[in-house]
Amino acid sequence: MMTHKEETMSEHLSDNAPIPQKIGVREFRGNLTAYLRQVRQGRTILVTSHDQVVAELRPPTPSYRPRRQPGALRGRIRMSKDFDLTASDILESMDRDL
Repeated sequence: MMTHKEETMSEHLSDNAPIPQKIGVREFRGNLTAYLRQVRQGRTILVTSHDQVVAELRPPTPSYRPRRQPGALRGRIRMSKDFDLTASDILESMDRDL
């Protein structure tokens, strides 16, 4: 019998997705690195305490930001002619004794 929380989580899974693995908190804590590796590979893990789901681990969703496209700003950015010149007050401060 599934709890309401487990039913809600299972509704979010697609038909092609594997069934999430359930593990206890102690088991998770003892093998944290191995379980995080599984999540990185695409697996969903439900962490339980006293047969109640307390956490769901899954890979992050793809970013909503589009990937950068090199050259997309070509011709839109201009540098001033004195961009690489050092201001005279800074040059003077470098010449002074400490």
